[in-house]
Amino acid sequence: MDVIDVFSGCGGTSLGFRQAGFRIRAAIDLDRSALDSFTANFPKASTYCRDIRLITNTDLTSVRERAGVGPFVLIGCAPCQPFSKVHTSHPDDDPRRTLLAEFSRAVRVLSPEAIFLENVPGIQRGSSETSQFSIFLQEISALGYSYDYGVVKCTDYGVPQTRLRLVLVAAFGRPVSLLRRRHSRAKELTVRHWIGNLPPIECGQAHPTIDGHVASALSETNLKRIRAVPAEGSRMSLPTDLMLKCHEKHRGHTDVYGRMRWDAPASAITTRCISLSNGRFGHPSQDRAISLREAARLQTFPDSFSIRGSVRSGARQIGNAVPPRMAKFIARDLRRQLEESGGDR
Repeated sequence: MDVIDVFSGCGGTSLGFRQAGFRIRAAIDLDRSALDSFTANFPKASTYCRDIRLITNTDLTSVRERAGVGPFVLIGCAPCQPFSKVHTSHPDDDPRRTLLAEFSRAVRVLSPEAIFLENVPGIQRGSSETSQFSIFLQEISALGYSYDYGVVKCTDYGVPQTRLRLVLVAAFGRPVSLLRRRHSRAKELTVRHWIGNLPPIECGQAHPTIDGHVASALSETNLKRIRAVPAEGSRMSLPTDLMLKCHEKHRGHTDVYGRMRWDAPASAITTRCISLSNGRFGHPSQDRAISLREAARLQTFPDSFSIRGSVRSGARQIGNAVPPRMAKFIARDLRRQLEESGGDR
């Protein structure tokens, strides 16, 4: 079965679906660098660098026809920042809040056999009648789709992050269920298992042969800070002269300037995952933030996955991506259900 990826980013979801046996036919995204990465890793897919809000229904149909798409799954992971608990203001006029409605329009126009949706749990925020997510459920149900969704732990799917995501699967005219999984191999969920064998590098240095194994440079003050943070420590370990003024009486955000723990999952990899001051993104033992390649590994991208654009752009792409390993397990189960329930429309 084929796949069209809306809000594709660099292709984390598509990679998981390809690993599960799907054919990736087309992708739509507004981020040119992310689409460059997508093209590098899915060279046979058609890509469209467009704002979906400006793509007409006729254009959407043309995307499918030009890519030669047969029965397919529509996958979509709209930008989640307006619904993330990291962003506490949640302005109602944030234009990204309407993107779920655009995904619903794509479902209506393209009539996929099945749907995969991933986002932050906060997308459910609001009343049961008026939230964007509730409206989406009502619309796909009216179109004839059965669905199942839930908030899942990434660790349950073998992803070494303490990350919660909302995942939905839907199918036209047939029942479908979301795979609930429990990963039991604790050693495979540790930072050590995923990045422990990468060679050491200094802050501001790129490894000569490992693509993306590059660490951001640090100011002299931040270098002093990371040197002062012990194993598994955070900003709470800093001496008074290295503590930020804004943290002196603030008890929250304790993970910033923190080191990852070798023998535990990482915290959620975000778009600022290579920045020491934006979370527990310090290397467990080296005096630097994690490299772009280390972040990609913790998102379960293989080293063969090419990340195009600047290092900052690469971090944004990796942080925005769906962990491929999670997508693979869910896609594999979705494929099984579609095959067992009688094939295509």
